[in-house]
Amino acid sequence: MQDSSRANLRAVFSLPVIVAALGYFVDIYDLVLFSIVRVPSLKAFGLQGQELIDYGVYLLNMQMIGMLLGGILWGWLGDVKGRLKIMFGSILIYSLANFANGFATSLEAYAVLRFIAGVGLAGELGAGITLVSEILHTKVRGYGTMLVASIGVTGAILANAVATHYDWRTAFFIGGALGLVLLVARFKVSESGMFQTMENKAAVSKGNLLALFTSRDRFFRYLNSILIGVPIWFVVGVLITFSPEFATALGIKGAVSAGNAVMFCYLGLVFGDLSSGLLSQVLQSRKKAVLVFLVLNIVSIALYFMQRDATPTFFYWVSFALGFSGGYWAIFVTVAAEQFGTNLRATVATTVPNLVRGMVVPITMLFQFTRGHFGLETGAIIVGAICMVAAFVSLAALEETFHKDLDYFEEFM
Repeated sequence: MQDSSRANLRAVFSLPVIVAALGYFVDIYDLVLFSIVRVPSLKAFGLQGQELIDYGVYLLNMQMIGMLLGGILWGWLGDVKGRLKIMFGSILIYSLANFANGFATSLEAYAVLRFIAGVGLAGELGAGITLVSEILHTKVRGYGTMLVASIGVTGAILANAVATHYDWRTAFFIGGALGLVLLVARFKVSESGMFQTMENKAAVSKGNLLALFTSRDRFFRYLNSILIGVPIWFVVGVLITFSPEFATALGIKGAVSAGNAVMFCYLGLVFGDLSSGLLSQVLQSRKKAVLVFLVLNIVSIALYFMQRDATPTFFYWVSFALGFSGGYWAIFVTVAAEQFGTNLRATVATTVPNLVRGMVVPITMLFQFTRGHFGLETGAIIVGAICMVAAFVSLAALEETFHKDLDYFEEFM
């Protein structure tokens, strides 16, 4: 029995898990890089003042729309062609797009490349989480997905360090190069056994996205899986991305760098993902772990808006707290993967996080609307409250999946 437990724990540190973690590391580097270099890159195109927010929202939305569409594409391919193929294809596309981004000479080219990079970035996490969930034993798969997310989010720290020491164009070149180097490791990873078994069953319908909408049960499992993650991207997409503007409104005594805010937020996410993963294993419950972190999210958001006349250092530590409380990202994606059978799992695990990221588009649009009518702070609080209520209601409706056997198919016509 002890030998079996040790073997299961050793599997957590196997090559597929490590490669998935490193892939997500590069994914996060490229994902947050625009938020870090938004101001200097847009200033290089001659923009200033309010234009930095308006064009920043536009370019961020282009990236997120790309991720939304890419999530649908890669999710379908993941269930039809395999988990490894979408890991390979997605990283190739976003690596080349980010490398090309360093050569952008117009805002139009910048926008197109952010869209293409978004399409590529959409496939990495879902494929990795699906693969890890299917190759690890039920008792330890939470540790595996925790490791993927915890290592992955440290990519944001590297992104900030690179952007601090190098020009924004060079930062994009480095991100592209990191992805291309990682492709070499992908050739040594084997496909999921569950997928290979399914591939041999010709009668099984695979990657049928429409099936998520033809059954009330499947639709609400899918919708609720999405909504529990929305508060995380409200924090990242609004409070952290526009931290310099919020810092000014809150009377922070000194300049606040978006790059530093992103770095502290993602440093918090590292510890949050580790803590939520461990908490889930200790409680033997995904839902209870998510509930604890949603409550922490409310507390940290309140602290964010209560800080007045604070120092930039204090602001960064609040950003860390926001990141920590949003550190249920690994559990959130794991819950989505565990809700569905093998023939829909990659579709769901890939589209769900990207739909959450894509929710940045309506979130920022709503933020722009409420900001115009109620001011920067009140507008953000209204949007944040809507996101939190949706998450709590959806969490209550979801099935507990900690002990769930994933070797089954969704049945639909």
